[in-house]
Amino acid sequence: MRITIVGAGFSGSTLATLLASSQDDAPQVCLAGIGDTFARGVAYGEARPEHLLNVRAGQLGADPDAPGGFADWLKLEQHERDAFLPRRAYGEYLAERLREARRRSKNLSLVEQEVVAINAVGEGFRIHLDDGRYFASDRVVLALGALPPQRLAGIGPRLAHSDRYIAWPWQDDALARIEPTARVLIVGTGLTMADVGASLLAQGHSGPLVAISRHGLVPQRHPPSPLAPIELPPSVQQALRAHDVRALLKAMRSLAHVVPDWRAAVDALRPHTQRFWQELDEGQRERFLRHYRSHWEVARHRIAPKVADQLEALQASGQLTVRAARLLRASLREGSAEVLLRDRGQEQARLEHYDYVIRATGLDTDIVRTSHPLASYLYETGLIDADPHGLGVRVDESLQVLGRHGQPIAGLHCLGPLLRGHLWEITAVPELRAAARDLARKLQEDAAAFGTALRRHSAGGLERELALSAGT
Repeated sequence: MRITIVGAGFSGSTLATLLASSQDDAPQVCLAGIGDTFARGVAYGEARPEHLLNVRAGQLGADPDAPGGFADWLKLEQHERDAFLPRRAYGEYLAERLREARRRSKNLSLVEQEVVAINAVGEGFRIHLDDGRYFASDRVVLALGALPPQRLAGIGPRLAHSDRYIAWPWQDDALARIEPTARVLIVGTGLTMADVGASLLAQGHSGPLVAISRHGLVPQRHPPSPLAPIELPPSVQQALRAHDVRALLKAMRSLAHVVPDWRAAVDALRPHTQRFWQELDEGQRERFLRHYRSHWEVARHRIAPKVADQLEALQASGQLTVRAARLLRASLREGSAEVLLRDRGQEQARLEHYDYVIRATGLDTDIVRTSHPLASYLYETGLIDADPHGLGVRVDESLQVLGRHGQPIAGLHCLGPLLRGHLWEITAVPELRAAARDLARKLQEDAAAFGTALRRHSAGGLERELALSAGT
């Protein structure tokens, strides 16, 4: 059996290493992804030196059975394992794990090409690459990561195509072209905004920064050292069992007032969030997303203390202003961005001028409106269907993708942030590595059932088939 993993970021490379084997009867595994960020993905492949991990080093092992693997790889002392290290170091760790898996295995092939189309053919699939080649696969896993950022609503066409609008801060070293004294509007106040602030500070920016979002909330900081775990009280457990978002919020607020640190209460809730989300009806999910999502995000997805110190210093000095506001319109006027903003609770909008507008709104998982070539193709052909809240791809309990009419697409699975509609909490390493382990077990079971008699390719079959598809 051949398994093709599409996307070589954290989820894809982790699944590939879990499936890598030196056994002769193991299924063939092909990992396909863009060469520039292969094994690292966008999160770690495009990170700058000043970007820090948002999880302590001692908890970031990619193997779910060895959470200390990253710290072990770095040979960190015990007191160093609580540090928040540069993301680039984590990217190197992921790349080294994949290289080692490729070296010791007999069944793992790497294809540094973008997959642009997938078609169902018989009981399998045909995978098309961006260089025109194609090959067959019995199982496919979509591990696409977050989708490319969409254009912000209200951004005029002239501004959108000018250097004054930066849709993706980490592409082509976009922030480096910003003059030190430039006036900058950052749309978004979450984790991406924190990274943008750190990068601008590192390059000596002295001009005014304004960050806006609907609620004007910024990520909370991690404590200096790990907190002692706590148990959830009966009031919280009852709200979880009742699948009641409002009751859960009320119980958590009460708990936060009586525990030594509110962050311990949020951490204690984390193991229950996936099941709680899955058991909510669509109305409860909509209520959470509309009223509580922003508050949950800043409390749950926290930043390293050093980054929090930088943001607080920028705010204290007056260089950074964080506002609860909405961007209504932004146009290019005489070489700068003319922006119409309406602050929360105000009827009157304000006309302001900035030298640059930066999109920093975080993860995009909306497959209906995306510009991602493969996601668009699969959605348009009906091979995948969209979560009704724009949270990714619809799947069943085994992470098998559902097609346009709600039917499972046999052999087509999904892994990573596009599972937010199904699991909600599926963007951080602990949840991603657990999902990768569970899917690896499912695929290994499929391979065993598939049977060695049905294997159609030898260990070098992928390379030969790619050559044949190119006419060589």
